[in-house]
Amino acid sequence: ANNEELMKAIASEYATAPISEPERALLDYAVKLTREPSDCSEADIAALRQTGWSDSAILDLNLVVAYFNFVNRIAEGLGVQLEPSGIATR
Repeated sequence: ANNEELMKAIASEYATAPISEPERALLDYAVKLTREPSDCSEADIAALRQTGWSDSAILDLNLVVAYFNFVNRIAEGLGVQLEPSGIATR
């Protein structure tokens, strides 16, 4: 699959997308961190390490997921709408 097809497959349903097991584990964790952050534990981190992710990569993932969740909640809380051009308006 080319990059565009792969990105569409991941966005549509990453669980069935043609990605590696470590990538799927990372995405599973990102979903859990987004939807059920209080359920995340050291066991989740240990599982990521077992699939080969370094502590640095796990930290990067946490920072990116937290940032996007933070920004999205601000935008949603303020009712920010995106125009087709991608420029935010009220």
